[in-house]
Amino acid sequence: MKKAFPVYDICALSDHQHEDLLVSRFAPYLQKHQNLSLPHKHTFYHVVLFTKGGGTHSIDFKNFPVKPYQIYFMAPGQVHRWNFEGPVDGYIINFSASFFQSFLLRSDYLDSFPFFTGNIDDEVINLSHIAQATVINLFEQLILESAQPNKMGMDIIRALMLQLFILVARESPNSNLATAPNYNYTLLQSFRKLTDMNFATLKLPKDYAALLYITPNHLNALCNDLLGISAGEVIRNRVILEAKRLLVNLELTITAIADKLNFTDNSYFTKFFKKYTGLTPEEFRKNTLSNDTIK
Repeated sequence: MKKAFPVYDICALSDHQHEDLLVSRFAPYLQKHQNLSLPHKHTFYHVVLFTKGGGTHSIDFKNFPVKPYQIYFMAPGQVHRWNFEGPVDGYIINFSASFFQSFLLRSDYLDSFPFFTGNIDDEVINLSHIAQATVINLFEQLILESAQPNKMGMDIIRALMLQLFILVARESPNSNLATAPNYNYTLLQSFRKLTDMNFATLKLPKDYAALLYITPNHLNALCNDLLGISAGEVIRNRVILEAKRLLVNLELTITAIADKLNFTDNSYFTKFFKKYTGLTPEEFRKNTLSNDTIK
């Protein structure tokens, strides 16, 4: 059993393509990187379309069945693993966070897509029959452009990827965030980014409301309207998610994880974790690393 929790960058997964981009058919990619069936993280955005196969894949400890014409998206830092059954094929795109920075005027443009907001349930989309042929064609064009050094080829790839993202966003069953009023959507995204940066030290909605220059009631109403949960639950879910990510690393003791998450002691952390997951940290770690699928 591995003691360290692997974190991969694009260069580690590609021998010849651009350091900010990897485009490939999925079957050869999987054959080359069979170790990715174990829990791991990426430092890059990760997009996969399945055209063939079965089994499960997991994003941040939530399992999804593998289905043909299912596409899923992952942001940097999420925990991921595959558990396939039989032959699997499709397409894969890995790209860095900086890949679009010089191409788009809005640096936060990717955040406007529902599948890049950090909500796991928005990251897996089953394509409609109408969209399947168009999406496949876009992936084929991406394969073609990435395989040869054409003039302005990287910009064509960026344009094709944006076309793909927009098309799939229209397919998303949970795309309400994309059509929310711009101010509220921006405010929610700012709150989520603040929780990503401060979840270990700021645990109360009033702390984040102060940073956003709004009232705690306004923040709670915003989260309830757009997410269906309170601001406190958003913060708590982020703490639980980070605890799960840290527990996969056997080099960290439970006490060390409790300290990283700013709990006063190991006992309080254990009670908190069990209250919201139904398992102690030790039980979660044992189940996650010993079973075929992430729990």
